[in-house]
Amino acid sequence: MHEDGNGDGRGSASPATPGGVDQEFLSLERELTVLLRRARANQGEMAREVHPDLESAAYGLLVRLEELGRQRATELAAYIGVGKATMSRQLRALEQLGLIDREPDPADGRAWLVDLTEEGRTRVGRVREARRARYVSQLAHWDRGEVSELARLLHDLNQGMAK
Repeated sequence: MHEDGNGDGRGSASPATPGGVDQEFLSLERELTVLLRRARANQGEMAREVHPDLESAAYGLLVRLEELGRQRATELAAYIGVGKATMSRQLRALEQLGLIDREPDPADGRAWLVDLTEEGRTRVGRVREARRARYVSQLAHWDRGEVSELARLLHDLNQGMAK
């Protein structure tokens, strides 16, 4: 945790750079840009580990299904932030790869329920476990409290940006 100099944990107004931008926010933008660039590259690698023909963007759908189980296609589209046509195309591709199954929603015949197949669940689980093992290895020199604090701060950031 970084000290703000006044000891009360609330931070203090810092001088702006000559362009009127706070240095802390410039640093934040720079570090988030690096993090996001690496995350996109890693997502592509993880997608290929699940299946060599898997599109990078579809990996997030598989993770969402692993975490929450069966979902409506419309819920997945809203979560990922794509339209129905894009979602339909991605789901067809995942179904052809044998990673998901789709079935009509008994509560609404117009909607589809999507879930991982056993093969999909196995592949996604194996890749996610390997990723977690990499985090453990890469952050082995960090205190567990620091890892926990980073996770909390990232959660807060994600929640704030979702509003």
